Amino acid sequence: MFNAIAPAYERVNSIASAGLDRRWRRAMVRAAGVRPDDVMLDVACGTGDVCRAFARSDPAPRRIVGCDFAIEMLRRARPAPGGRVSWCQADAEALPFRDGTFTLVTCAFGIRNFGDLDAGLREMHRVLGPGGRAVILEFGMPQVPVVRALYGFYFRRILPAAASALSGDRSGAYRYLPRSVVSFHDTAGIASCLRRSGFAQVDAFPLTFGVVSVFCAHR
Repeated sequence: MFNAIAPAYERVNSIASAGLDRRWRRAMVRAAGVRPDDVMLDVACGTGDVCRAFARSDPAPRRIVGCDFAIEMLRRARPAPGGRVSWCQADAEALPFRDGTFTLVTCAFGIRNFGDLDAGLREMHRVLGPGGRAVILEFGMPQVPVVRALYGFYFRRILPAAASALSGDRSGAYRYLPRSVVSFHDTAGIASCLRRSGFAQVDAFPLTFGVVSVFCAHR
């Protein structure tokens, strides 16, 4: 499914979010507190938009690795400023890296697609060294009733049809998207899963009325 939508992935994301996706990535970078000696892994990196955002930050991580299960996403990943990013195909639930390899692990809109969420979060925890940080960006549902109703109508009725038309997708990816969000953990549930996987000091920061949240967790 993700291989099928790779050619138009970033363009559709930008249009469907009215450009807010760029603002959300910038918030993710700020929340990470990037240090110039950071070695970063971006899990479920897609075509590399998060990796490029971090590579443009000041300071930027010393090294960035982007990994994704969908090979067509990686084939369309564009180079990042400064040549800081390398790409690899990998399963988020069985990462091919040694314990403690990274100081920063990120994931944007990916954890709800893990077959086994706990396994994926444990892997993120495992590849972080002591004091390392995990920064996760994920969709949610607004808590304000009016906003929730308006967003729900757009998310369930308008977005799937519009995104499918823009991308030419026939895989059902954009019908899957709202179902995956509605059926996934809420903010408190995601924080609980992070703690259960070994993380400490888990903080959540809602953005855009709670349409998305940034989670920061420490090893």
